[in-house]
Amino acid sequence: MNENFWKDKYPEGIPTEINPDQYPNIQAVLKESCQRFADKPAFTNLGKTLTYGDLYRLSGDFAAWLQNYTELKPGDRIAVQLPNLLQYPVVVFGAIRAGLVVVNTNPLYTTREMEHQFNDSGAKALICLANMGHLAEVVVPNTQIKTVIITEVADFLPPLKRLLVNSVVKYVKKMVPAFHIPNSFKLNDIMALGSKKAARNTDPDSGDVAVLQYTGGTTGVAKGAMLTHRNLIANMLQAQAMMASNLEHGTETIVAPLPLYHIYAFTFHCMAMMMTGNNNLLITNPRDLPGMIKDLRKNKFTGFVGLNTLFAALCNNQDFRNLDFSNLKMTISGGMALQIATAERWTEVTGAKICEGYGMTETSPVATVNPIQKIQLGSIGIPVASTLCKIIDDDGNELALGETGELCVKGPQVMKGYWLREDATKEVLDDEGWLRTGDIAVIQADGYIRIVDRKKDMILVSGFNVYPNEIEDVLATLPSVLQSAAIGVPDEKSGEAIKVFIVVRPGQSLTKELVIAHLRSNLTGYKVARQVEFRDELPTTNVGKILRRALRDEELKKLAAAAHQ
Repeated sequence: MNENFWKDKYPEGIPTEINPDQYPNIQAVLKESCQRFADKPAFTNLGKTLTYGDLYRLSGDFAAWLQNYTELKPGDRIAVQLPNLLQYPVVVFGAIRAGLVVVNTNPLYTTREMEHQFNDSGAKALICLANMGHLAEVVVPNTQIKTVIITEVADFLPPLKRLLVNSVVKYVKKMVPAFHIPNSFKLNDIMALGSKKAARNTDPDSGDVAVLQYTGGTTGVAKGAMLTHRNLIANMLQAQAMMASNLEHGTETIVAPLPLYHIYAFTFHCMAMMMTGNNNLLITNPRDLPGMIKDLRKNKFTGFVGLNTLFAALCNNQDFRNLDFSNLKMTISGGMALQIATAERWTEVTGAKICEGYGMTETSPVATVNPIQKIQLGSIGIPVASTLCKIIDDDGNELALGETGELCVKGPQVMKGYWLREDATKEVLDDEGWLRTGDIAVIQADGYIRIVDRKKDMILVSGFNVYPNEIEDVLATLPSVLQSAAIGVPDEKSGEAIKVFIVVRPGQSLTKELVIAHLRSNLTGYKVARQVEFRDELPTTNVGKILRRALRDEELKKLAAAAHQ
């Protein structure tokens, strides 16, 4: 697919190209934005707001401590294991200013997952929440980590509120198990020390790695995607270009319920919003819907970044539906497929359309997006500026428009490769810079792209390809269905048969017969599920993506157990 094909697909006013070398590194972006928007709010959480001036000062204090009180040097890795708190942007940008490579780490990780990631990345430092200190105590002795920094939830709040909130979390809610990590540091103590020193400037090359973002943990051994300064700056500019006509500088408040340690939220809230000088309302625990809605009620939010499961849960909540949405002008979806029924319900409740995008950790992450001026529900939009897409068959041959195959992406946001995994890199990234996404897609004549499904999730029924997304989209139109997942299970006659798992909306009922009848009236016979299982909940990732693989693994274990009886 040549570049000219895409150029006339962009709505008027949206640039088709960006300059990924506009800034030499993230430090330059941070300095320019924090000076330009010094008095503008940058991050709000638990009732406290940091301005961009605060962000630069505090990140400088953290950088100064790293440079003057530790043996860490530029290029060393630091693991950051924090939820959405004010501390997160401060320590991440402080680490980057000190020339370190940030290793984003999920706070919900088990000790096994932590140990793998810390050892694989060669992390020499760790900053984590006290709530996870007991896990770090077990893991750190088995790693190269020499510097451990502990922070509590309310450390950046005013003194009285800090004492109250931290005491409630520790003693009332008992969310901080006892731990002892010799020679560890408290974040507030080191910030005070750092404030007495000046941070030394570092000037990394644009091709140097800024962030090691781990991916693939649900499909095998987690791999570190090497995202360079240039990758992240390119994606920041690409995201900003798509939003330019809808977002004013320094006046917006964007809700951030997705974890910043996830690349989708990181690039959007910590990079693109920084460039535009806008405020990010950090939601520490999005699973606590009442608490989240309380925060939303207090703030005049103009944008919302989320994913399908969160949108569905919120629209099902009466208190959310009662909120004032008069200021909301932009909603962005990513991370998992957006179901049309959910998108329509969100628009009905909030009055705002959802703009769906698509990306991967390996693309920093945004690869395509629906232009806000020209949303096409059911599609992932068009490639962002300076990006090309193509569809290939199993032999690597490029397919024509309208044909279904694997989606490939090429652009300045595509990762440098997988950390210490040359073979794995070669499997997905060719010499010309094309990244094989593993997603099955089709490029329409109008340039918009539709994801058919994950290649590995495809179900093969008697030789026919069945894509779970299609089944789940049909199930979502049943009023009683809150969540659903479709998988393939081994079958002697057809190779695989379809099984669906359903969570029913509270207070409603549904039967297997009704489900199958609904599928039969909307799908070809071989796409209709033979098995239906109702559950109270479905397994999900930390950002709410339903884990079909976990469901498949459960079914295979059941079959194996039955075979041994």
